[in-house]
Amino acid sequence: MANAIPTNPTPEQLVAEFMLLLDLEQRGGDLFIGRKHPEGLGRVFGGQAIAQALGAARRTVADDRHTHSLHAYFLRSGSDEFPIEFRVKRDLDGRSFSNRRVVASQNGQPILNLIASFQKPQDGLTHQYAQMPDVPPPEELRPDDQIRREVAEQLPDGPMRKLLLRPRAIDFRSVEPRDWLDPEAREPQAHCWFRTVASLPDYRPIHRAVLAFCTDFQLLSTALQPHGRSFYRGEVKAASLDHAVWFHGDFRADDWLLYVTESPWSGQARGFGRGQIFSRDGRLIASVAQEGMIRPMPKKS
Repeated sequence: MANAIPTNPTPEQLVAEFMLLLDLEQRGGDLFIGRKHPEGLGRVFGGQAIAQALGAARRTVADDRHTHSLHAYFLRSGSDEFPIEFRVKRDLDGRSFSNRRVVASQNGQPILNLIASFQKPQDGLTHQYAQMPDVPPPEELRPDDQIRREVAEQLPDGPMRKLLLRPRAIDFRSVEPRDWLDPEAREPQAHCWFRTVASLPDYRPIHRAVLAFCTDFQLLSTALQPHGRSFYRGEVKAASLDHAVWFHGDFRADDWLLYVTESPWSGQARGFGRGQIFSRDGRLIASVAQEGMIRPMPKKS
């Protein structure tokens, strides 16, 4: 299992620990075990479960086929106290595409179902209608990590403070100013840059797994923006319900990527979000969609 993250880790140590988290132990056949987070705080982060499930599926596919989409349903909350078991079903190996089903379980109960599709590289008709927004570059923005530390200083000791202070292998930089504790209502759209804090290996599946991990950040919170509610004050109970990612082209997750999210609808204790991810040169490299449970709680002073 993963070791505890050292005090004041270097960027390289953070990324090495992140790679270990996404690595899997094979237990024979198509059964894999995903490591638990070394500094877990209770509930498994959805992006971790998705990235590990994708990694399990990828281990059963030929090297000449690359992930082009995944669709996941979150069934139960996972616990950071235990590793996750991933069982893979090989549904299709055709001439161009392979398809895999993955069931992620803890203590004998499924917590996630994921379907992933893989394709041999092929030439075809090409266009890109989506345009990259004109936003400030990441060098002009404060790292979210700095802002999280400032927010943590205003909170009492507890899981939320510990979560905000936890070192991260991903450097997020939000374009729009964010008041994490007392947000004002605003339009349901957001932009943020992200990349790993140190270099990654030159291996395409790793970069796609890292991107899948990152897509679970920010998307559901965009649905909260019109309502002026804060996760960090306990004003909302939220959880991802389903999640989909389509990979459109090659990229590096250790280079800056722009995540553009919007929420066209929320209601019935659910929120819907969709996202586009652009490389720095303006290529649309992935699209994302997610629906999550959003249950309002009494607002706190």
